[in-house]
Amino acid sequence: MEENFKDESTQQLNQHENEVEVLDREEPDKEDMPVQDLEKDVSEVAVDDQKEDTSVEDTSVDDNTSIDEEDLMEGEENMETLMDMYEESFKRFQEGEVVTGKIISIDKDFVLVDIGYKSEGQIRIQEFKDEDGNIAAEVGDSVEVMVEWWDEDDEVVVLSKEKAEKVKVWDEIKKAYEAEGTVEGVIISRVKGGFSVDIGVQAFLPGSQADLRPIRNLDEMVGKTLTFKILKYNRKRSNIVLSRRVILEEDREKKRADTLASIHEGKVVQGVVKNITEYGVFVDLGGVDGLLHITDISWGRVKHPSELFSVGDTIEVKVLNLDLERERVSLGMKQLTEDPWELAAEKYPVGSRITGKIVSLTDYGAFVELEEGIEGLIHVSEMSWTRKIRHPSKVVSVGEEVEAVVLDIKPENRRISLGMKQVVPNPWDIISEKYPVGTTIEGKIKNITDFGLFIGIDEGIDGLVHISDMSWTKRIKHPSELYKKGDTVQAIVLDIDKENERFSLGIKQLQGDPWESVNERYEVGKEITGTVTNITDFGVFVELEEGIEGLVHVSEISKEKIKTPVGKFEIGDVLTAKVMNINSEERRIGLSIKRLEVEDEQGLLSEYINNMRPATSTFGEILKENLQEKLNEK
Repeated sequence: MEENFKDESTQQLNQHENEVEVLDREEPDKEDMPVQDLEKDVSEVAVDDQKEDTSVEDTSVDDNTSIDEEDLMEGEENMETLMDMYEESFKRFQEGEVVTGKIISIDKDFVLVDIGYKSEGQIRIQEFKDEDGNIAAEVGDSVEVMVEWWDEDDEVVVLSKEKAEKVKVWDEIKKAYEAEGTVEGVIISRVKGGFSVDIGVQAFLPGSQADLRPIRNLDEMVGKTLTFKILKYNRKRSNIVLSRRVILEEDREKKRADTLASIHEGKVVQGVVKNITEYGVFVDLGGVDGLLHITDISWGRVKHPSELFSVGDTIEVKVLNLDLERERVSLGMKQLTEDPWELAAEKYPVGSRITGKIVSLTDYGAFVELEEGIEGLIHVSEMSWTRKIRHPSKVVSVGEEVEAVVLDIKPENRRISLGMKQVVPNPWDIISEKYPVGTTIEGKIKNITDFGLFIGIDEGIDGLVHISDMSWTKRIKHPSELYKKGDTVQAIVLDIDKENERFSLGIKQLQGDPWESVNERYEVGKEITGTVTNITDFGVFVELEEGIEGLVHVSEISKEKIKTPVGKFEIGDVLTAKVMNINSEERRIGLSIKRLEVEDEQGLLSEYINNMRPATSTFGEILKENLQEKLNEK
């Protein structure tokens, strides 16, 4: 019996020492007096036990020794006292020790718990209340508690359920850390640099350890229950650092190895959309990211992958290329369906009419979707027979349905050429029949340029009156001198060039060319009178009639040699000259003032000769003959 007491004493002492060490780690400032007292008591009891044991042995060894009955009863009483002392010392738990008790009573302030001591322990009722104020305790429930302190005078033991739970949590944290295990916790709030996590005690989760990639919306993490690994902890400072990223990385590496071992080119797999960019979609295949390029999403046009996918979508793709060394995987989605271009030549032969939707506009034309994956181009030059279109947006818009004719198809190059204007007849094919050359037409001036007038002839067809075909005689510097936009004019069809789509008109042709009859009105040698319209270094221009001018060359101005007529005449002067020559084709009339002066001199000389009296001497006759010869020479 005594040996059993010794063994049990030793075991309980060791247990107390361990529990005190746990308490010391939690509350390092507490003194270890209770343990010393316990050791002292146990040592003293052990000594007494040894002494008592010796006396007993002595009485039992000597059979001839007589034992007094009173002495025997006294020894038995001492033994019972000793046992009571041991039992009492074992039942008194140390402050900070965690024990299991049973709830025996609940009142408005305390919960009484029987922990095997002569007095029940007290726990504040608040430790059993939940968030709604409900008491989560019933009489008879077992509960783990920690001995906070003893009141020797009132024989009251104060207990704590919450502190017992924390001690247990710290033990679990230690076990998880040493075994590289995991703990579960709830993210309760955002703090500077990361999150605060409840794992039974408050712990810190750095933002960089929350996920594999930076989290855009940190508030979404609050309230989530997740699994973590303990990076480090310090019980004395109540400091715990967690990581979720380590768990995710381990899981990813395992999945990566499994995925790389199972996939191959051509395999159809499922993945989750992880990230979306303008050039494609990154898909998580299970620890391995694959790129689904925008050109491999659909046979049709995709402006941006976000139009079709969202992060978190589960999609089915085909492995197009696999680089195990670089761990790069190229994926395709359109490859799961048949290429529509394989049957395009049969479905859209040249000359067939199609209806499609405008999906894109460029400077050079409009792209029309015939079906998903097949688009045709309507070049800007194929949009109208008559209009010169600078940009397709002047005719069509994105989303509009149009009718067109297939002009050419090249499936190997994935190209179809379409034409809109071919849907209606070419007006240039019938314009020559409707307006043959020589026809007089009437229309409004639609535009005026430096080189002529554009007159509306038919819908989409304009005729050009060149500046040279506006008047036979007037020198027109700009058509706006005679006409303005919106004027209604008449003109004659001069020429129709269907290939180059040109319609030439003339206004002056409505009247006869005055130069054709100029020879009849101005004979060579005839004396005419006109007004000076221009003076140059080489001569003077004289208007004979409206639109008809003649030139008096500088050499024909005077018998005297002059370098320039500038300064001798003024615009508006009226001159009389003699017609020297006429060239209707080149539209030129040569005039001479000098010839007119010479003729006047000849007339005077002839009159003088005719009025001379008969010669009275030989000298007079000779002089008269000489004058007559000179007159004849001229």
